[in-house]
Amino acid sequence: MIENDIFRALADPTRRTIFEKLAHGRQNASALREGMTISQPAMSQHLAALRDAGLVREERQGRFVHYEVDPDGLAAIAQWLARYRAYWPARIEALKDLLKEMDQ
Repeated sequence: MIENDIFRALADPTRRTIFEKLAHGRQNASALREGMTISQPAMSQHLAALRDAGLVREERQGRFVHYEVDPDGLAAIAQWLARYRAYWPARIEALKDLLKEMDQ
């Protein structure tokens, strides 16, 4: 199931940081490493995990590989969340009611 791969990839805080950096625009691995204490091989492994989960795509230009967020991966996350979105309003209202009862 693709959702499992996506959430497994994003479970790692370093990969979440990389993904958030890519959300600001296309970058190569060296640019992504800026401000992080991570080796080039480790960065490559993290990018591979994000790519394998369908969250990131890459494009080779000469000797550089540029990475960017893959919109299809984001669509998979949005579809998964949409299944549960219908439950939230009722749950929030129930929580509000419970908190009001606890305050009394």
